[in-house]
Amino acid sequence: MTDPLFRGVLPALVTPFRDGAVDEDAFVALVERQIAGGVHGLVPVGTTGETATLSHEEHRRVVELCVQTARGRVPVVAGAGSNSTAEAIELVRHAKTVGADAALVVTPYYNRPSQEGLYAHYAAINEAVQLPVLVYNVPGRTSVDISNDVLARLAKLPNIVGIKDATGDLARASLQRLACGEDWVMLSGDDPTALGYMAHGGHGCISVTANVAPEQCAAFYDAALAGDWAGALQGQDRLVRLHKALFSDASPAPTKYALAHLGLCAEDVRLPIVPASEASRREVLEAMREAGVL
Repeated sequence: MTDPLFRGVLPALVTPFRDGAVDEDAFVALVERQIAGGVHGLVPVGTTGETATLSHEEHRRVVELCVQTARGRVPVVAGAGSNSTAEAIELVRHAKTVGADAALVVTPYYNRPSQEGLYAHYAAINEAVQLPVLVYNVPGRTSVDISNDVLARLAKLPNIVGIKDATGDLARASLQRLACGEDWVMLSGDDPTALGYMAHGGHGCISVTANVAPEQCAAFYDAALAGDWAGALQGQDRLVRLHKALFSDASPAPTKYALAHLGLCAEDVRLPIVPASEASRREVLEAMREAGVL
């Protein structure tokens, strides 16, 4: 695929809170900042959006707000995963109803389904809703790892269009590209290794770091997509400490601290996530300076 719909950098958006509720005004402002910064898409209510502690009503509202604010300027890939296939179908159906361009569906967590169960999960979603779906593989969080063999089968289904791969396994990327074909959309879910992922044929990244540094991340992915590997390497060197710093404490606490320092939202998180530690805050500020955000 020479020009996939989903490419470049798509921030995994935080969900800002204030006084225990979703701060809708702050969320809209964050979306506008991302678009102004040149990102290539938006991903609301993923892991970084604290979807695990949002109510279903809040989840749906954040997706609606994102679509309404984006107004078609960039694609919106709505988080819609669950460890219940029926619930995932309902979330994907809602994403389609409100105008999202695709859904991001994490592999079912905690249940630990077999590879055949994983195939059946995504096949059921494919049958139920006519919306492009990206598989989200993050075994470090879900305790299940979807194989390239299953992905090759899923790639034959009309609505399963690609992957967010947060494994950091670069050899897997090349093997998966060969197995799934040229139309398979390949997005990294791991900021520090995304340069290598792009070199292995990836199309971009669903990024945590872009929350904090949208312009710098957009420039990095523009360079990589253009084959300007020297420029991309310069961008990587500028951003790599920020990539790491934003995971120096339980995510998204460091990212919300960075955004709060910039005056963009409160740093409020929901339990069991707690605010970033002092050591994490120091690391984040130093990395922000190095990345040119401060």
